Amino acid sequence: MQLGISSFTYGWNIGFAGNIPDRPMNEIDMVHQTVAFGLHCLQIGDNIPLLEFDSERKERLKNELANNQIRFEIGARKLDTKNLKDYIELAAYFEAPLLRFVIDGDNYEPETDTVIAIIESYLSQLVDNNIILGIENHDRFKAAALAELIESIDHANVGICLDCVNSIGAGEGLEQVANLLAPHTVNLHIKDFNIQRLSHKMGFTVNGEIAGKGMLDLEWLLPKIKNYNRCKTAVLEQWVPPENDSKETCDKENKWATESIHYLQSVFK
Repeated sequence: MQLGISSFTYGWNIGFAGNIPDRPMNEIDMVHQTVAFGLHCLQIGDNIPLLEFDSERKERLKNELANNQIRFEIGARKLDTKNLKDYIELAAYFEAPLLRFVIDGDNYEPETDTVIAIIESYLSQLVDNNIILGIENHDRFKAAALAELIESIDHANVGICLDCVNSIGAGEGLEQVANLLAPHTVNLHIKDFNIQRLSHKMGFTVNGEIAGKGMLDLEWLLPKIKNYNRCKTAVLEQWVPPENDSKETCDKENKWATESIHYLQSVFK
């Protein structure tokens, strides 16, 4: 399993609507950071809008990836017919072997049968372009529903992108999720976390943590996933609690990423 980073390793540094840092990281910065860590895997998700790139910007990124021998993976959101078609074409252009998709989007929450039909209509394009489609566990869908979806499609080019924390949004913990989805996992999102009870005892907070310092049990998870021999890559993602200003938050995120990757390199060696 190859270790890499993601554009969601640097969510604050890249920025999002309403919170853009003074000097946002871009896709070339992400390539350079991958190289600086001594890694050869980069996943760029929907927080860097690859579909909006003009031909010159795409070509520059493609050349940077090739020159640095980086495996490139693409992440997308809102799995409808148009988006899947567009992103398969984009992945084919970049020769990206993995296309990660979150099913839901703004005002878009399709039924499982709809998702299955959409994916099945593009299986030949996935095969022709040597692309593995990884469906991410993300909030709404229970692990059992995602397992049923993958098993219904039953195709080597379709699997699960297993995120270590997202299923908390569906009321499920990692052990429950991994027991169902590990056999189908083609990509792992490593995201450490802590859950703490609030001071008034009525509720909890869920926050990110530096990899190796939180509640994520990689010693249990990694062998479980490796056992099925489908997961080729694991990328670091982070939920960094913000500080008082953007610069402090970005600096904190950079520090967390460095510490997390150093820890994970010792795990993956």
